[in-house]
Parts: sequence; C-alpha cells; structure tokens
Amino acid sequence: MKRKIRNKVKLHPVMSVLIIIFGVIILSLLLSIFNFSFSYTTINSSRGEYISTTESIINMFSLHGLKYIFANTVANFANYKVLSNLIIMLIGIGVMEKSGFLQTALGLLTRKTKKRTITFVIILICLLSSIMGDIPFLAIIPLSGLIFKYGKRNPNIGVISSYAALTCGYGLSIFFTSIDSSLANLTTISTKMLDSNFTFNTFSLILFMTVSILVLSLVLTYITENVIAKKLPKYECVDDLEMEFNPSKVELKGLILSIFASIIYLIIIIYNIIPGLPLSGNFLNYRESLYIDKLFGAKSFFSNGFVFIITILFVIMGLVYGIVAKKIKNSRDFVDALGYSLNGIGKTLVYIFVGSTLISIFKYSNIGNVVVAGLTNLIVSSNFTGLALVFLLFVCSIIATIFVPGSVNKWTIMSSSVVPTFLNAGMSSQFTQLIFRLGECVSIGITPIFAYYIIYLAYLERGSQSKNELSIVDSIRFMLPYSAVTAFTFIALIILWYLINIPLGVNGFVFI
Repeated sequence: MKRKIRNKVKLHPVMSVLIIIFGVIILSLLLSIFNFSFSYTTINSSRGEYISTTESIINMFSLHGLKYIFANTVANFANYKVLSNLIIMLIGIGVMEKSGFLQTALGLLTRKTKKRTITFVIILICLLSSIMGDIPFLAIIPLSGLIFKYGKRNPNIGVISSYAALTCGYGLSIFFTSIDSSLANLTTISTKMLDSNFTFNTFSLILFMTVSILVLSLVLTYITENVIAKKLPKYECVDDLEMEFNPSKVELKGLILSIFASIIYLIIIIYNIIPGLPLSGNFLNYRESLYIDKLFGAKSFFSNGFVFIITILFVIMGLVYGIVAKKIKNSRDFVDALGYSLNGIGKTLVYIFVGSTLISIFKYSNIGNVVVAGLTNLIVSSNFTGLALVFLLFVCSIIATIFVPGSVNKWTIMSSSVVPTFLNAGMSSQFTQLIFRLGECVSIGITPIFAYYIIYLAYLERGSQSKNELSIVDSIRFMLPYSAVTAFTFIALIILWYLINIPLGVNGFVFI
C-alpha cells in the first residue's frame, strides 16, 4: 500500500523542474525584500589594486524580472548550446546504431569482457576525458547506456555511472585544460599581489590528480556494481538482436574496415592540431600562448568544431560498416540512419526547454553569486588555519557549486580573497586552487543548475523500462552515493598530502 501511494504522488522530472523554477522566483522575491546582498573584492591587474564589488538579488517577481522571463525564455532556449550540440551528436550515434555497427562492436566487447572490467574502463575514460570539456556529457553518456544494453544489463547503469564519473571527475585532469588555464590565471593575479615572482606551473598538480583519478576509478566502480546495479531492475531484452549475437563474416569485415577508416580520419585530425609540421596545426588558434588554449580556447577552430568532428567520426564508422555489411544499401537507408536517434526526441526537447529556462532565470536572479560572495566572506572572516581552513574551503566549494556550477564564475569571486588568506596561513596558491576544484567534484552532479543535469534526466527516462516514472528525487538519490564516496576519498587524500607534505606535482607543494 505504501509503495502504491508513493508511486501515485511521484512527479515527472519536468514537473519538478517547473516547481523549482517557481520556487526560484519566489525565493528571489523574499531575498530581495530583506535586501540580501554580500560584498567581495576583485583585483584590477593593470592597476594592481583591490576593487570592492557588491552582489545583490534581482527580484524575478517584479515587473523587471517578469519582463526578462517573457522576453528572453524563447531566445535562451534557441541559443542553448546543449540543444544544438546534442542534436548533432545524436545524428552520429544514430548512424552507428542503425547501421548495426554498435551492435557488432559492443556485442563483441561485452561478450568477451567481464562486467566489472567494462564498468571500470568506462569510468576511467570519463575521469580522463575532462580535457575535452563538455563533449563527453553528450557522447559518453548515451554510448555507455548502449554498452550496458548490448551487454544485457540495465542501460541506466551506464547512464548513471558515466554521468557520476564525469561530474565527480569534473575538477580532475592530468592534462592542463582550458578551464584550468583560466583558473590558474585568476590564481596568479591574486598571488602576485603578495608575491610578484609567482608562476603557476602547468604540471604543478599532476601527481595528486593522477593518484586521485586512479583511486576514484576503483571507488566509483565499486559503488556502481555493489550499490547502483542492485537498485535498478534487471533489463529485459525486447529485440531478437539483443538476445542473440552471432556476427557474420561480412559484419566482422565491416567492423574492421570501419575502424580502419576512422583511424585514417583521426590521423588527419590529429595532424592538424600538431604545430610545427609541414601544413599542420591548421585547427589551432595561434593568438593564444599556451597550447591547451590554442587547442581548446574559445576562438579555436578545433574547440568550436569539436562536436561536428566527433559526429563525422561516428558517421564514418557507421556508414562504412553499413555499406560493407549491406545494412545501408541506398541513400534512403543513410538518411533514415541519420535521423534514427532523433526518433522520440520530443520529450528530450521538453527537458532541455525547462532546464534552459531554470538556468537562465536562476542566473539572472543573481542568487548564486550572492551565495558565493557570502561563502567567500565566511572563509576570510573565519580566522581558521591549517586543516580547518582547508576543509572550510572544501565545504564552501561544495555548497557554492550547487548554486554556481561554472568554475571560472565562482573563482572570479573567490580567488582574490581566498588565495591571500591561504598564503597568509602558509599554504600555496596551487594547493588552494586544488581544494576549490575538489569541492566542485562532490556536488556538481546533483545540482539542477548544471547544464548537463537535464540531459542526464532525459537519458534516464529513455533507458527506463519501468512504467513508474523516474523522479528528480530518484536521479539525485542515484548520485548521492557517488558524491559521498568522492568526498571521503578527497578528504583522505588531502589529509595524506597535508600531513606528509608530498609534492602535488612539478614545483607544486602544499606549503609555501
């Protein structure tokens, strides 16, 4: 009886997001009535001086706020980058799936590999993929679901575990990403107010990051197999192709040739991102000084075209396989394959619409920036030292990320005050930035304000065979074990590095 009652009152995720939107509007009204605001300091690097800035709440229930909602909601949805990127990516995935490439490739993979090993590899790839920015959220999550599906397991295990790994590893990278570059620049500016000779080495955190990724991949695999997989129902095969997998010689030939064609394509792409070779480096932005910024900077051809580059890769693999295996016989078959993954995308578009609306309203209300400014003041005024100060920043970063997922946005507010506070406490700027990034990893996967959270919800629904709808509470409940073990893992590693004073990387230390 209790289960029946609980199922009756369970809200669809879209309805839950609409309620959250209404809650944000009301919250902005209440906070504006009480004039809720905080001031913080930023640095004018050209003048070398601190500037005071005040963050205040914008009342979204006022005439001004309502006019913004009505005038910008459609434009925000149309210009929502996730929407266009997702559609383009699904076109490529559709060709691979419709042609039978994924069935053959993933069927061979899952048939000869242990389940736990597959889970570990997916999670490790997700943790290592931060250098590619947000693209893995569009490509790896649906592919992970398909890997588990063709392995005769619940596809949502793949959706949940890949999303968890991507978010829990959001601030981890053995490579220096474009986000890391922007954060390091802010850290450097804040440090040079006290130490004019400071430089941020691109490999200063590599040891800590490497250890964290390896440990976290094992921990998240354990949670997936021993907690999440047991919570989800057994997947029921609904297609004969899913039940029996016996690839023919022509299908194996198609698989080999498709992989060969994709390798040639990747060689061409890679050649064009390597500077210094004859006629190479055409995809780079040479206005930037660092290679990572040349590659993934905002004005880089490679960065702007990355979604399309990956989509073309998927199309090549699917098309070559389909032609050789005689699954794509004419232009009609090819066009049908292009639109295969877009069938039933209507609900996904609704998800994206309400998600983009929530993000735009919340951002415009300025609630997030006010919260981050308040947490910054808390850190500065705490008078904490040592591990107490470290864990205060860690917790504040966790809380701040729930309201402002964007790393650069948060650190712009926090760095000019937090970095000097840690320097005065005897801890390095690199270590300070590291703690900030680790806190982000814990909570970014559970905040509805994160751009790709709504995509995670949409894929959860697409992968569910249950008649009972998955609610937004369910989606968060799946993520909480991952967030908890990630937090405990980072705490253990922080204490270890702090007590033993192990180098964080090249010229990177806990203490100054």
